[in-house]
Amino acid sequence: MRLVRLFLTISVTLLSLHEVAQAQVDHIGSATVPDHPRILLLKGEEEAIKRTTGADAHWAALHTAILGECDRLIGMAPVERIQIGRRLLDKSREALRRLFYLSYAWRMTHNDKYLQRGEKELLAISAFSDWNPSHFLDVAEMTMAASIGYDWLYDGLSEQSRSAIKTAILQKGIEPSLDSKNNGWLRNTNNWNQVCNAGMTYGAIAIYEDQPEVAKQVINRAIETVTLPMGEYKPDGAYPEGYSYWGYGTSFNVMLISALDKLFGQDFGLTKQPGFLTTAAYMENMTGPSGKAFNYSDSGLSGELQPAMFWFAAKLKDPALLWTERRYLTDASETQKQLRDRLLPAALLWSNGVNLASLPEPKSTYWTGAGKNPVALMRTSWSDPLAIYVGVKGGGPSISHAHMDAGSFVMEADGVRWAMDFGMQDYESLESKKVDLWNMRQDSQRWQVFRYNNFVHNTLTVNNQLQQVAGRAPITSTSNTPSFMQATTDLVGLYNESLGKANRGVAIVNKAYVVVRDELETLNQPATVRWTMLTPTSVKLVGNNQAELTKDGKKLILKVQEPATVSLRTWPTDPPHDYDAPNPGTTLVGFEVQVPASTKASLSVLLIPEKSAKAVSQQVQPLQQWPH
Repeated sequence: MRLVRLFLTISVTLLSLHEVAQAQVDHIGSATVPDHPRILLLKGEEEAIKRTTGADAHWAALHTAILGECDRLIGMAPVERIQIGRRLLDKSREALRRLFYLSYAWRMTHNDKYLQRGEKELLAISAFSDWNPSHFLDVAEMTMAASIGYDWLYDGLSEQSRSAIKTAILQKGIEPSLDSKNNGWLRNTNNWNQVCNAGMTYGAIAIYEDQPEVAKQVINRAIETVTLPMGEYKPDGAYPEGYSYWGYGTSFNVMLISALDKLFGQDFGLTKQPGFLTTAAYMENMTGPSGKAFNYSDSGLSGELQPAMFWFAAKLKDPALLWTERRYLTDASETQKQLRDRLLPAALLWSNGVNLASLPEPKSTYWTGAGKNPVALMRTSWSDPLAIYVGVKGGGPSISHAHMDAGSFVMEADGVRWAMDFGMQDYESLESKKVDLWNMRQDSQRWQVFRYNNFVHNTLTVNNQLQQVAGRAPITSTSNTPSFMQATTDLVGLYNESLGKANRGVAIVNKAYVVVRDELETLNQPATVRWTMLTPTSVKLVGNNQAELTKDGKKLILKVQEPATVSLRTWPTDPPHDYDAPNPGTTLVGFEVQVPASTKASLSVLLIPEKSAKAVSQQVQPLQQWPH
């Protein structure tokens, strides 16, 4: 026991020394910083935004909507310190939204009503007992909120207010991040690192002239350690945590880089991290024609405006990256929805004068990225709202925020999401009922949560068992041939206790229909293999091997081509536990096959939009014959 304690003590000491060594790497040297405002937008740079809003009605509408939201905020009470479970995060996020909006409004109009309301919000959060360092994301976002407000409203704040706010930034934001019990995120490779480093850097920039040594330490630390999560984008930009967490981690990573670049005139090589700039193409392709996201892992379904995409488009000089974003700013009803986004003003900061009405269409209808959670994203058109869209993924359950969904896919046609994913369940709804949610072990209660295991994803279940947490499925072949876009994954690592071979291919054939083919081989025991697809449609079985799916007056035919003798069936999606979220309007459709020991088997399923019913004229070929 003493040896164990000694080992732990040495380990903690080495980690602390490692952190100190990182903080001592001096990237910024004796660089001087400009006067306030200095975060993201220097004094006088408002004029460029005014030119943009004056030249483009859509940007003008966004600007007006932000001012309108600020007018609404003026009559509201400031955020209160009300913690929900272990989190203060919703309050931190609301504070950031309010202060970013109000500070933007004052800088653009110099109307003192926005200054006074912003000052009121700043003093309220500065008076909180703390910003909840036990869940440090809360501190990070609150520090960013206070820092933007302090920096952007600085010239209008009283000396007394300045003192209270900068003291709070230091004592409730930065100083807790220097305590080893609060800063484990420095070693994380996920969104926590990106968000927390960004928040702390904003605090350091805001109070730089008062605490230059601490500020330099925090900024240098961020430059060093944010490279850990940025390493997750390599080689191609596929973000392991999926759509919603791209919107979180990557957005704050961009907030960090943009602030450094504005302050020091350089990003210290951060944008040269492999895969980081190409992640913009990943994000653009993650939304289907319906506007819904490929919502694997802990992700929401609804597509959202991503202000960071405007930074990427400007950085890469590629306005086509904004094709998906355009809809959120050119549709008045969509623009109003975006007012929930706490980073929304950044879209105007990074707009670069782009004309939203004349964006070029993306050149490729196929995108694939390797990495921890590889994906392939394909569609038949960018401009046709009725186009076919397919997203397919590999990966494995051990990745941050992952589900047991390796091999899963989503599919759209005729404006309908036929094959869907439940996505995430609200964390507090599970944590409040003592679910062991963040334990990723094979026997963890996490995998009993209905939405998280493979039983309700569009993948395979073998012998009614969970996928193997330690397994990982790479994408093994791809083709962007317009007549046969495809991606193939090797899933055997997820089922290696029962199968010796498990390859899945998903393809769009002749721009008309979708094929899902599985090629399996059992070990020296027979196996029961279940094929399932989750759908929000009405399902009618019209024969042993065929089903008709209908929704919104549209129809899709699901046809099992192999094996020849199979019985399609449906399963309910009623939640089995009191902690599971309800799943109204959804159905599982699929089939089971018995595969003898040491036997090869093939499963081929066609997903055929009604208008393409006569386009299927041939058997599905073996995967090795698919174009590469």
